[in-house]
Amino acid sequence: MTKQNNTTPPCCPEFDPTNWDDKTFEWDNKKFIKASVRTLFYMPLNFSSVMKRLNEIVMKVGAAVHDWLCLSHHTSKWNMDVYLSVDKEIEGAENTTLSGNFYTKVYEGPFKEAGNWHKDFENTLKNMGHKSAKIFMWYTTCPKCAKKYGKNYVAFFSNQFVK
Repeated sequence: MTKQNNTTPPCCPEFDPTNWDDKTFEWDNKKFIKASVRTLFYMPLNFSSVMKRLNEIVMKVGAAVHDWLCLSHHTSKWNMDVYLSVDKEIEGAENTTLSGNFYTKVYEGPFKEAGNWHKDFENTLKNMGHKSAKIFMWYTTCPKCAKKYGKNYVAFFSNQFVK
């Protein structure tokens, strides 16, 4: 991946994988707003417009997004739910919470590797003696910012992993 010139302003903060790789987080009713993204064989079609709409809702009420965290969960080849971490409930949005233990592992490379990363993540959980109830992905930067930074990180989260 080549870097863009340094005069291009980023829209995403630079991601530090050390804060997220091979970590466990315990969440107790962590607040999110939820939306759906149309996909075609798992490839997002309207991700950008959904994220712009969520951002407008958040900005309108003066809420904050924690760590720019936006989890994605593919419910089928045709749909992906996104969960944007917020600091308060937001009127006009689908508010939800996530609770439990979440194990994370970070991968770096082109998006086309996501299927391989998913298999590796499941194997990692299995080797740890854990089974995941649900797997989320966090695309930490947009493609333009990934190009600018020269790195494309994707963090995987397992929900409520148990032995």
